[in-house]
Amino acid sequence: MKRLKEWASIQLAKNPGKVVLAAIVLFNVVFFFVAAVVISNLSLSGTENMSFLEAAFCTVTMILDAGCIQFVVSDIGQTGVAVVIVCLAIIFIGMISFTGAVIGYITNYISHFIEDSNTDSRKLHISDHIVILNWNTRASEIINDLLYCEKKQKVVVLVGSRKEEIEKEIEERLADTVSRENAEFRKKGFLRRIFVGRNAKFRNRLTIVVREGDVFSSKQLRDISLEYARSIIILGNDINNTVCKFETKEQLGEQERGNSQTVKTLMQVADITSAAESNDNQKIIVEIMDDWTHELIKKIIKCKEVKEKCNIIPVQINKILGQILSQFSLMPELNMVYKELFSNKGAAFFTEPYEIDQECDFVPTYLENHNRAIPLTHMISDGKAYHYFSAADEKDVREICKCRESAYDVALNREYWIENKNVIILGHNSKCQDIMRGFAAFKSEWERKDGQEILQIIVIDDQKNLEKMNYYKEYPFVVDTLAASIYDRELICSTIERFVASNEEDTSILILSDDAARNEDIDANALANLVYVQDIINAKKMADPAFDPESIDVIVEIIDPKHHDIVNSYSVNNVVISNRYISKMITQIGEKEALFDFCTDILTYDAEGVDIYESKEIYTKKVSRLFEKLPEKCTAEEFIRAVYRASTDPSLPEKQRNPTVVLGYVKPGGRMVLFEGNQSEIVVELEKADKLVVFSNH
Repeated sequence: MKRLKEWASIQLAKNPGKVVLAAIVLFNVVFFFVAAVVISNLSLSGTENMSFLEAAFCTVTMILDAGCIQFVVSDIGQTGVAVVIVCLAIIFIGMISFTGAVIGYITNYISHFIEDSNTDSRKLHISDHIVILNWNTRASEIINDLLYCEKKQKVVVLVGSRKEEIEKEIEERLADTVSRENAEFRKKGFLRRIFVGRNAKFRNRLTIVVREGDVFSSKQLRDISLEYARSIIILGNDINNTVCKFETKEQLGEQERGNSQTVKTLMQVADITSAAESNDNQKIIVEIMDDWTHELIKKIIKCKEVKEKCNIIPVQINKILGQILSQFSLMPELNMVYKELFSNKGAAFFTEPYEIDQECDFVPTYLENHNRAIPLTHMISDGKAYHYFSAADEKDVREICKCRESAYDVALNREYWIENKNVIILGHNSKCQDIMRGFAAFKSEWERKDGQEILQIIVIDDQKNLEKMNYYKEYPFVVDTLAASIYDRELICSTIERFVASNEEDTSILILSDDAARNEDIDANALANLVYVQDIINAKKMADPAFDPESIDVIVEIIDPKHHDIVNSYSVNNVVISNRYISKMITQIGEKEALFDFCTDILTYDAEGVDIYESKEIYTKKVSRLFEKLPEKCTAEEFIRAVYRASTDPSLPEKQRNPTVVLGYVKPGGRMVLFEGNQSEIVVELEKADKLVVFSNH
């Protein structure tokens, strides 16, 4: 009895619900048995021969429906009081012990079930899904870009807090995209929509589950089936959600030194994904903001990454955004180009594996038998060989079509060199150092042989941040700096006007948004600087009707996508939502891991001291300078092949060859055409003011 009492005490403490259920079941079984015995032994008229099982059935029916007492007591007037009392007692006790207790327990169980679901404590049985750990301003853009995937996608988000707020943010972001895409569909007219069919309508095919929990908990990570996920994205936390400016400053300082939270999360994730029972070829994409974190993650990769398991891809956010913003300042049209190529909509990058020993002249060989995709290059990524393409769809890469031979030819300018670049930078953000490194790499690759400066930059920023960057003395191409607050309108405007007037070449103005500002101040300074610049452009147009507004390219970086329409209302084509680019890249890398090395390569100019141009980039080059004479009207199929032949002319010395693949062109006013689909059906008719979008070594 002592052991039984001890066992019952332990069970009651550990599983009180199960103990209560067992007690209810046991009591009712005993009660039914006793009641059936009593009824079968009452020997009432009509029930003399009632068996025990029949008596048990009558007991249950009386409890569930009191009117069924007539099966036992057919005539209440001829029945003794004792019998009636016994039957009524059975009904009352049964209703309390069976109906009431069981219904109460089930109701309580359902309430707990709903409560457990709301607190995200139940395991998700799911596979081949995308997991996002943590949340920041880039997260909703990653999910939004998944709308353009051909297949249905499942996404699980695990965050420490703000579940309802995040669900609302996702819902609003996706609804806005679906509405905008379907607005284009509705423009086609009623009859055309009928003929095109409902399948052409843009739809949300994402299944999204947001759970609140601890990203460092092995149990909670397994509860979202992390080991069966297709890809895991580890995001860094934002610092601009804090209210106190001193707290923001403190967090910014810590973030610049390193992010131990990201390292801790990756270690937990890597421990699960490297296990034998986890799926093969899982991709873990980690956002990195600093060198300290990057070094530690490289050590984790060396320790944890094994063949087919735990494929970790570190994405250096500031470095990539710095390279992108510097390239946009030098060639603003790249903003439109990358916006499409880094997305799942329109032309995009694709990869195909191949055997290294089968390698030959990849580009010219491919161009002979394909005209729906554009071959770019071949690279080794993670020990495997890949070909890279630009195409509208993956099936276009594989479609074979014998291209017609053509006598069409072009005359390239063999002395071509990129024109001088002038840039004004307004404001600052956490990527300033990386932006400058991007400019330095460009200057190194395109340094003029005659010693003439190819790049001139002035920086206008507040005193504090200029001091932090040591007034950009490390970069000789920064010819001037001006300390001015956002309220010094006249000083800022006069400096911009003077710099523009002193240079004959086009000038780019890069307006940066402080990504460390508090939520209520996000993009505020960038929008104020935009008003100043637009005022200068408008004044120049009024003073000189012949003034070309496109001689000043304005590139505005914004953090919050909600401000996109505000910036567009000021006739600025080059609005850069910096977070959106990272999101698009992460989405593509999650689907095609081999794109990571390729994207890194095209965003990086050759390092200083390299004799041969090794890195390939995407450029926009003026038609008037790239060709000796304006190319004649032709098809995209003819034009792509003619330019490639001319750029690889075997009669030229090897150092003068620059294999060039044309991706499309941009016309004045911002109309861009990237070649996709059947190239023989695309007509190319260029003018001198147009710019070609090319993929080349330099």
